[in-house]
Amino acid sequence: MKKLLAILQCVVLLFLTSCASTSSESIINDEDKSAETLYNEAYDLLEKTSYQRAAETFDKVEMEHPYSKWATKSKLMSAYSYYKGEKYDDAIATLDRFIRLHPGNKDISYAYYLKAVSFYDQISSSQKEQSATKEAYDTFMQIITMFPDTEYAKDAKNKMILIEDHLAGHEMEIGRYYLENKEYISALNRFSTVSDNYQTTAQIEEALYREVEVYTILGLDNEAEKKEKILSSNYPESKWSKMAKSLTTKE
Repeated sequence: MKKLLAILQCVVLLFLTSCASTSSESIINDEDKSAETLYNEAYDLLEKTSYQRAAETFDKVEMEHPYSKWATKSKLMSAYSYYKGEKYDDAIATLDRFIRLHPGNKDISYAYYLKAVSFYDQISSSQKEQSATKEAYDTFMQIITMFPDTEYAKDAKNKMILIEDHLAGHEMEIGRYYLENKEYISALNRFSTVSDNYQTTAQIEEALYREVEVYTILGLDNEAEKKEKILSSNYPESKWSKMAKSLTTKE
């Protein structure tokens, strides 16, 4: 999280530097002067953590001065202000508009990154609906594909590992619920999703064991033994391996 904040703050500082350099130009038309004043007012509100007012004031720059050089910059700063104020839906909507209208902008990679973390920060417990988790994963994947040599891509890879573990945990929670309620096929589908798609997560050992458990309950001994062998060969010292072995060993 500290790294994320550092990246976000660096981008904001770049905007501020741009603001300072632009204001020092000897010839600036009245439209830009007025837009710059409004932009600086919004930035002051952001600095004072008045995030909602800052976002609304950045939006005002674009509405009142759409052809000013400050208008495009204000869109991104508005999204950042909404993000800081935890108005994630507003941030994402603003970023989607920025991405659609300015695909060649020099800060487009940052726009994608801010969109991704706006989803990422909404990730809740593994028991709840996971649409934000999946949206975060997909957007981080876009960053890795489109901007592979950026700092954003490096951070995206790390966050995707955490997201995969989170999604696997979600599948396991549902699988255990089905198992407790003796809905064995539904439980097996969830555990198999983890063993097939999330093999590098912390959930994999239990997922394999649960498959052994369900296959044993269903009387599918051959399938149970296959999963037990996979589990024991890959995780010989795991408690789940020992438990699986006890299920498949015939006395």
